[in-house]
Amino acid sequence: MNKYIKRVTFFGSASITEESRVWQEAYNAASFLAQNGYEIVDGGGPGIMRAATQGARSAGGKVLGITLYPEDMKNFEGRDQNNILFKEIKAKNYLKRTFGLLEHGDCFVIFKGGSGTISEFGMCWALAKLYYGHHKPIFLYGSFWEKIISTFEKTMEIDNQELESLMIVDSPEGILWAIKRWEKKMQKANHEGHLSGKYSL
Repeated sequence: MNKYIKRVTFFGSASITEESRVWQEAYNAASFLAQNGYEIVDGGGPGIMRAATQGARSAGGKVLGITLYPEDMKNFEGRDQNNILFKEIKAKNYLKRTFGLLEHGDCFVIFKGGSGTISEFGMCWALAKLYYGHHKPIFLYGSFWEKIISTFEKTMEIDNQELESLMIVDSPEGILWAIKRWEKKMQKANHEGHLSGKYSL
């Protein structure tokens, strides 16, 4: 079976500390994915980003960081020097950093976060609808997402394709299972001639 997913982008809060359960979950997820041959992509900052990097490195995995060094964004978390990347791509502004995280990942794992994470999730989701059928899948980590997505479904104009591009997972093994499930679906679509290739930004 073709391996459509090779890089996994992690999104989530920059303010979560190592003492947090969510930080440890991100660490464990990245470590498990690295053990299974996946490269991790993150923003090179603290919180979930550093958890993802350290988790991947603990398993001998590679990490690509899409970073930003702004001079005029006082509320931006910035580059975490304790986030030791295998390779770094420096973005010129916040939007290009976001686009880089979206482009270099083949799928997205989204943990709990604030407005920045919500923005990243929204962009992932919009692109999944626009490119549905050869989109990049979105894995929402944690059962709390069920209530959020249910609220969107009830109160917003969300169609079935938008819902089908999301999968809620709650364990590292769940992420891997979701990846394999999506790849089987893409393999079938490719065999039937319905797959037109991945998008890029």
